[in-house]
Amino acid sequence: MIRLLFAIGIVAAFIFGGCTPSAKQQLAETISQDISLSVVDSMARATIREGFNAGSGYSQIWARDMNTFIEVACEENDTEEIRSAILLFFALQQSNGEMIDGYVLKEDFTWYDDTPYYSEAAPKHVAFKNTVETDQETSLIQIVGKYIRKTGDRSILEEEIAGRTVSERIEEMVNYLMRERFDEKYGLLYGAMTADWGDVQPNDDFGCDMNELSHAAIDVYDNAMFIIALDYLVELYPEEADRQKWQQQRERIAGNVRKHLWDADRQKFIPHVYLGESPIPAGFDENAIHYHGGTAVAIEAGLLSHEEIAVVNAQMLENVRLSGMPSIGLTLYPVYPQNFFHGWMAEPYVYQNGGDWTWFGGRMIQQLVANGYVEEAYAEIRPMLDRVIRNKGFYEWYGKGNIPSGSGNFKGSAGVLAKAIAMLKHWAEENK
Repeated sequence: MIRLLFAIGIVAAFIFGGCTPSAKQQLAETISQDISLSVVDSMARATIREGFNAGSGYSQIWARDMNTFIEVACEENDTEEIRSAILLFFALQQSNGEMIDGYVLKEDFTWYDDTPYYSEAAPKHVAFKNTVETDQETSLIQIVGKYIRKTGDRSILEEEIAGRTVSERIEEMVNYLMRERFDEKYGLLYGAMTADWGDVQPNDDFGCDMNELSHAAIDVYDNAMFIIALDYLVELYPEEADRQKWQQQRERIAGNVRKHLWDADRQKFIPHVYLGESPIPAGFDENAIHYHGGTAVAIEAGLLSHEEIAVVNAQMLENVRLSGMPSIGLTLYPVYPQNFFHGWMAEPYVYQNGGDWTWFGGRMIQQLVANGYVEEAYAEIRPMLDRVIRNKGFYEWYGKGNIPSGSGNFKGSAGVLAKAIAMLKHWAEENK
């Protein structure tokens, strides 16, 4: 209750305070003159020019990663190379319509995976998929939509691969989701229980494949990603009947997210609706956890009102204060108990169990700008900018004490920051 009242107090300041015209102009001048924005933007673009793999330490090209830097890549890389990289995903699509997580040249497939994916349409490559997650199809649809917006190249939809066009293959992906990952009772997509947007489940040493140890669960991230993908389909498909179909599906999913996942009392999304047994240990209240990443994507999907965005942002700031973590990139708070996950993620504030990820924090910054909370966005991006400059790179995630971890040049982090910076600068130019 105290935390909710704290959030409401900050929201009131957001809504009723606001910037006077002169204050808005002053903020615009401050943003325009902030050299660190240009420094980080330049670093981000240089990183993304290096290729389409996820980052240093990753030889693979992932859909969920590429989705977050495709727009900057279209500005910095050869368009034909980007087009080819996108089409290769469709060449590796499976016969049941399922989409892969990512791909790599066969000679670079050096890790253990008992279920690699192959396709006669892409004989030089091998693909892989972390099947606990349900964002692969929706990530690729968003990639195609963003690529077309940036380049105007709608012909990619009619490109034929192994006898079927990209447009037809996209429909097959949606059909796969509705057939294999859709729960009729709740009217929402499901995957395995993971931490927020993560792709690692508990009770399993490997943690990335749905198996007998998995717990089927519905979360806001997977469904918000689906809503965003459906919005792109409404935009991309020329036939009115198709657009109406996608729009109706979008409204149905959005309504069910609000009905089943939004906690009106706590003003937050609940982590999971379990379709069977829950893996949560007795005495631990999972519904108290705030999922920062899924919430940011939900805002992008249009699932929260202007006032609710202020509430959840205030909650994120309070979670950062209570956790001692460095930024709103904090994955979730409070964290899952020690040893709930296996391996190194068994520790709190490590990786997806409370690590700090610019990859998602940057998306929240974008949504703050998009929804008029520019002063908040500028304040909340500062720790992300500072650590990029200090560490000379875009680390994958940060632990306690702002310790950089994972890939040193993670392109998802670079992509979301470059886009957030562009949005801030555009706002500043319009409000000087």
